[in-house]
Order: sequence, then C-alpha cells, then structure tokens
Amino acid sequence: MFSFDLPGLLLLLPLPLLMRYLPAVKKQPVAALKIPTFDFVSDPETIDVRRGFPWLLLLIWCLLVSAAARPQWLGEPVTIPQEGRELMLAVDLSGSMQYEDMMIGRQKVNRLDMLKHVLSDFIERRVGDRLGLILFADTAYVQTPLTYDRRTVQQMLDEAVLGLVGEKTAIGDALGLAAKRFNDKDDSNRILILLTDGQNTAGNIEPIEALEIAKAAGVKVYTIGVGADEMYVRSFFGNRKVNPSTDLDEKLLTQIAEETGGQYFRARDTQSLREIYQLLDELEPIEDDPIQLRPMQALFYWPLALAILLSALMLYSKTVLTALRWNNTLQSLHNRLPTKARKS
Repeated sequence: MFSFDLPGLLLLLPLPLLMRYLPAVKKQPVAALKIPTFDFVSDPETIDVRRGFPWLLLLIWCLLVSAAARPQWLGEPVTIPQEGRELMLAVDLSGSMQYEDMMIGRQKVNRLDMLKHVLSDFIERRVGDRLGLILFADTAYVQTPLTYDRRTVQQMLDEAVLGLVGEKTAIGDALGLAAKRFNDKDDSNRILILLTDGQNTAGNIEPIEALEIAKAAGVKVYTIGVGADEMYVRSFFGNRKVNPSTDLDEKLLTQIAEETGGQYFRARDTQSLREIYQLLDELEPIEDDPIQLRPMQALFYWPLALAILLSALMLYSKTVLTALRWNNTLQSLHNRLPTKARKS
C-alpha cells in the first residue's frame, strides 16, 4: 500500500498557485544608480508575479514537497511472536579450545569451530529472543549486546578467533559481566548459556562471587562443558590415548547451573551439543500477544532525484540561453558601429 509518512506537508503543494494570484507588488522609489541591462520589461516600476508562470518550476516544487512528505510502500502485515526471553551466549576462547577432538562430518576440527557450526543453527532459530554474545579468556568482554539482530550475533561469532583475549579462562568474569548486561525488564527470562572446556584460571572476580551476582540478578545459567573424553595423540612411541578434558571443572559448572535454576550439560561431540541445544529450545518463554509489523520501503529518493535532474537541466538551458542572448546583443552592437570603427 502506498502512503506518505508526513502527509501534512502536501498542503504546501498549492503555495505557488496562491502566489500567482497575489496582487502585483509595486517597487518603492529609491535613489540609486541604475545599471543598464538587457533584461527589459514593459514596466520597469512594476514586478508582477502573475506574468510568465513557470510550469517547470511548479513541477520541481511538487517533486520536492512530495519527497519531503516521505512517500513509502507498505508491504503485507507480518506476524512476529513477541517473547520476553533474553539470552546471552558466553563462549570460551582460551588456548585449550584449539584441541582438535571434535568431528564435523568426517573432518576433524577444533572445539571452537565445532561450537560455531552448531551455534549457527541455534542462533537462526531464536526468532523473538534478544541475543547477546560474550567472549572470554584472560578476561571477558561483550562482543554483541542484547539485540534482535541475529545476523550480527552470528557474524560476530564467526569472526571470533582463538587468542583474541588471551590463553587462560576467566569463568567468573564472564558470569559477572553477563549478569550486569541484562536489562531491567521484570517480565523477561534472563538466560545465560556458558560454554567452556576448562576451569577458572584468570579474571578479576572469583566464580563464586560472580555466582552471587547472577543469582541476585535473577539470571538462569545453563553451563556446557565442551571436550571429548579421549583422543589419540602422536608420540615417540606411537599413538597414545589421552583425556583432553582433564582440566574441565565439572563441579564448578554444575554448582553454577544448579544454584541459578539451570542445568549442566556435557558436550563430548557435535551430536551431543546439538541435542543440548534442542533441549534448550524447550525453555518456556514469557509470551505476549503477537505483534504485526508491515515492512516499509522508502520511495522519497525517486521524486528527489527527478527534481534534482530537472533543476540541473533548467540551469543548463538558462545558461545556454543567457550566453546566446549576450552573443546576439554584442553582435547587434557590433553591427551598429560605423564601418571604420568596425574595421579598426
């Protein structure tokens, strides 16, 4: 449906027509030196705006007023579920996340690449939720504040690289920062999904202190321990089986989840992490009545561009005509000179 965002400005459209029918304005006699020009009028003492009505200027005026009224095209109404869930993702970027003990298909990848792969589908399904992203290692920082823009959250996660924030693991900083980033909505489910493969080895705040902050803020924390139970590494004596998740502090992660009303999950491979996210999809949001939005496409640049084009053409034509008038005038004066003066 076509409409104007500021339809009241259209009342200015007949203004040039009203000006045309105004009475002529008399010049006030002034003592000034008159400079001769070649723009002659029938009555030099009178300026009559009704004379020679410029239709091209009227068209340009209508285009400019129409552009100022902001024409727009409204699409069909789109129903969007309105939910009160705020969900923050805290992703570990410590050095141990580079362990290649995960598989995507038949390709061996490190833990961070596996998280990105599975999280992309999880983020895509978060329609109606406000998402945020926290990255942590030696410290924690907000990469993306809470937003409905899922594409930006996905892009920021894809651009995260190991070593960006250091090599250690600051679980307390990530937990405390997430608790402070939630807004003051009383009817929202504040959910933090904390993904890590180690234990707290850095940071400015201890995890237990951060846990109290999260509990006071009403944040429900779901912790996910990432890492396989076994992997084979090459050594001098051949392949040797090791446990790459010996540093995972499952006791702390379980305590954080239980005391905030959440749950601790163990992601040993890609499939188990995908199943965890499917369980998280079943979290009960606080739903309001769905809202209807109509996609809007601005159209003001069309009349504006046409007005600029017509103005440029009019200016160009006026310049050409002025040049031709001066040329004809000079030629006429030249012809009036005596023959001897013209030859000299």
